[in-house]
Amino acid sequence: MQRFLAVFTGSPESLAASGWNGLSEADRQQRTEAGMRAWHEWMAKHQAHLVDGGGPLGTTLRATPSGIGEARNHLAGFVIVQADSHAAAAALFVNHPHFTIFPGEAVEIMPCLPVPGA
Repeated sequence: MQRFLAVFTGSPESLAASGWNGLSEADRQQRTEAGMRAWHEWMAKHQAHLVDGGGPLGTTLRATPSGIGEARNHLAGFVIVQADSHAAAAALFVNHPHFTIFPGEAVEIMPCLPVPGA
């Protein structure tokens, strides 16, 4: 089996389109609880494919030749899975709670390749 990094993305546009901020506090709380239940169910259902359960990502710092500074991106979380193919790994995320319940935008899945020469 091959390993794949799955990155959960979200943007201001996906947040606005979801109507999340327009929900009442009670509705948002109820949706959050339902989303977390669904997320844990997804994790349990795909336990055999999980290499690292990952988690949410915080703010970003960017290191460049000119130093360290703040950066913005659409990365919201990650998980590492294993599957027989890239397509099979991507199929694990169809209808994921990240974008069916929460205001997430997508899940991007990429193979973890070996380090050349290692």
